[in-house]
Amino acid sequence: MRIMPFGDSALLVNFEQRIDLKVNLKVNALYKFIKKVNLKEVTYLIPAYCSLTIGFDFNKINHQVLEVKLRELTNQLDNQEEKEQRELCIPVCYDDEYGLDLSELVELSGLTKRQIVECHVASIYNVYMIGFIPGFPYMGVLPTELNFKRKSEPRLRVPKGSVGITGSQTGIYPMDVPGGWQILGKTPLNIFDGSKSDPFIFQSGDKVKFEEIDKETFCKIEEEIKAGSFNEKSIYV
Repeated sequence: MRIMPFGDSALLVNFEQRIDLKVNLKVNALYKFIKKVNLKEVTYLIPAYCSLTIGFDFNKINHQVLEVKLRELTNQLDNQEEKEQRELCIPVCYDDEYGLDLSELVELSGLTKRQIVECHVASIYNVYMIGFIPGFPYMGVLPTELNFKRKSEPRLRVPKGSVGITGSQTGIYPMDVPGGWQILGKTPLNIFDGSKSDPFIFQSGDKVKFEEIDKETFCKIEEEIKAGSFNEKSIYV
């Protein structure tokens, strides 16, 4: 683990620089432990694949003193029991209306649509980080059969809720934005809701399973969400 200044009011904690579940679990363990002990000088925390950015109030503490505190915390963390990850089951409709790139991926891979869908829902994914827009979960690792490149020409608008893949990652677009990931389907869930005190469905370190649903079920969940009658707890395993 390497700790270094990151601007005048942040530290960057670097672990092994590779995309690896064990490394990411270390990042999230430190992230959650710092939140738990509630360091007053810390202003924000940003966990990523293999690093943790820690912002602080430079009027209360400096880089050197905070680094000492962090190393003390990591020593304590080594003695903590590893907490279980949350598990979520996310409904996704893979109908052609929502699977915008399924036909193209069939041509590229030689797989059938059914094989692509079954391959996507067969795995349990880990949420490595949240970015590039609020609530977007970077999840992996995809089966090698689904390791496709980004689109050569990104879409100007990817519909909210679209489930995409690129490389070894899968993710969900929380709002209508431009994007270049290959789109397999769509979830009716609002994975980001800025009106809530906790606007994110996902947290770094979560486990995620996708559940295939038909269009009728998609529309039913969508209506329940609009009416405020959807049981949000139902997505947690």
